Amino acid sequence: MLYLPTLEDVTETLGRISSIVIKTPLVPYFEKVGGVQDVYLKLENLQNGGSFKIRAGANALLSLSKKQLSKGIYTASAGNFGLGVAIASKKIGVELKVFVPDTASQKKVEALKKLGVGVNFLSFSEWWNILENHKQKGEEGVFLHPVANQAVLSGNATIGLEIMTQMPDVEAILVPFGGGGLITGIASIAKTINPNVKIFACESQNALPLKAAFEAQEPRRVNMSPSFINGIGSTIVLKDMWPLIKEVVDGTLSAGENKTKLTLKNLVVNNSIITEGA
Repeated sequence: MLYLPTLEDVTETLGRISSIVIKTPLVPYFEKVGGVQDVYLKLENLQNGGSFKIRAGANALLSLSKKQLSKGIYTASAGNFGLGVAIASKKIGVELKVFVPDTASQKKVEALKKLGVGVNFLSFSEWWNILENHKQKGEEGVFLHPVANQAVLSGNATIGLEIMTQMPDVEAILVPFGGGGLITGIASIAKTINPNVKIFACESQNALPLKAAFEAQEPRRVNMSPSFINGIGSTIVLKDMWPLIKEVVDGTLSAGENKTKLTLKNLVVNNSIITEGA
């Protein structure tokens, strides 16, 4: 049974992953040159591997016992979580297999292969079945769930602790929503430190499962259309995550492809930041 990470959990996690991850900066967002908004960006794209997932991946892997590691490790990832686990696995000499959806970024797939990871392609529905069932038929190794995993939540929660340290008076935190592991981890610690902080999940308009779940007060399957914003998006909120999400998330926001493209361009032009659509 999953639970919201505690400050004690996160403090222990920071010590475990400190040699692999960095404390990322919190910087002002410039909508135009010289124009400062009261909005800040947590630059997790500066992590090794290009995303926050190295926090979750490293903690999930390093939390396993030697006996578990000896059985072999596999995960399901659209790219970033697999990269995070792969980077950590290289440090401790563990072989890894990653199941990726056929919608995954080719760049991320090539990065996995360069790290010596065994990559297996599945259709998106087959891939999502792994996340719902916590296993892949025929695999006997230890499965690291990229979302519904206690060590993953604690790894993600380290971001929340850093934000609350860097900006104690923060009013709201907006978090991209894919499976819910990132926002749940961040929210658990942010609201522990300041219960008045608002937490909003940001979905791509090509898939709005959390919006549907809040409206129905239970997970509901929705349509998902193809998009270049392929780091997030699913057809339903995972049942393991829903009880935690509804406890700490205050609402949802969404953006379409055009708005996302404009923002990506703005981040490059005015902020000198390169990131992905998700």
